[in-house]
Amino acid sequence: MENKVVIVAGLGGIGNGLARRYFDEGARLVVGDLDNDTVSRVVAEVDPSGQRLVGVSLDGADEESVSSIVRLAVDTFGRLDGMHVNFTNAADAYLPGGVVELPLEAFDEVMRVNTRGFVICAKHAIPPMIEAGGGSIVFTASIDAYNGASTRVSYAMSKAAELALMRHIARRYGPKGIRANAIAPGLIWHYKFDDQWMPEGVVEQTRARQMLKSRFGNPNDVAALGALLLSDDGSFITAQTISVDGGVTFRP
Repeated sequence: MENKVVIVAGLGGIGNGLARRYFDEGARLVVGDLDNDTVSRVVAEVDPSGQRLVGVSLDGADEESVSSIVRLAVDTFGRLDGMHVNFTNAADAYLPGGVVELPLEAFDEVMRVNTRGFVICAKHAIPPMIEAGGGSIVFTASIDAYNGASTRVSYAMSKAAELALMRHIARRYGPKGIRANAIAPGLIWHYKFDDQWMPEGVVEQTRARQMLKSRFGNPNDVAALGALLLSDDGSFITAQTISVDGGVTFRP
């Protein structure tokens, strides 16, 4: 990723690891998150000099906010080569009910961020990538997109929509040098889980379904794949959804 100009949109949890890995790979980064404290912490820990990493406030579901971070990347580093869209809203992720019990307010909020937000990011990132001669878009989706969970219906639907958008981008803009792929993580253990409530039994159930039992995933597992997909080493990979889940899902 040496000298690639990449936007990381969403730094919570997995995003922290993405920024670190991409910076270590030599990329020039513009990173953004709705939580300004998270942005400040990542900048201070990864590149306090600010020479190769710029951090800004980002509301991924707001078009002006997304447009601004794209303009900042181009104005600061002269081009845009890649974007990893990692933010998410999981308003119904831990609600016990199904579609019958689903609060529509939760559904609307999840779709606003996870579907509308990803569309906005693609809409604004693709043109400067084409202008630069090509680029790569990576979405952080979820195995819930195709797993058939009995709960978190809004979250699962939004993640399936992200995969449809990814394939559209690959099909329509591939001839112009744009690659698009999605990473579908399983349970990824990160710093936020120290304070995050998890429903009883989720951890045990996930471990039982994993083929690899020794540990859960961590942000580095996702970041390693993201680095491949954003780099020239992944230049013949597009339109793919790749699971990082320890073998929970078996897919062709």
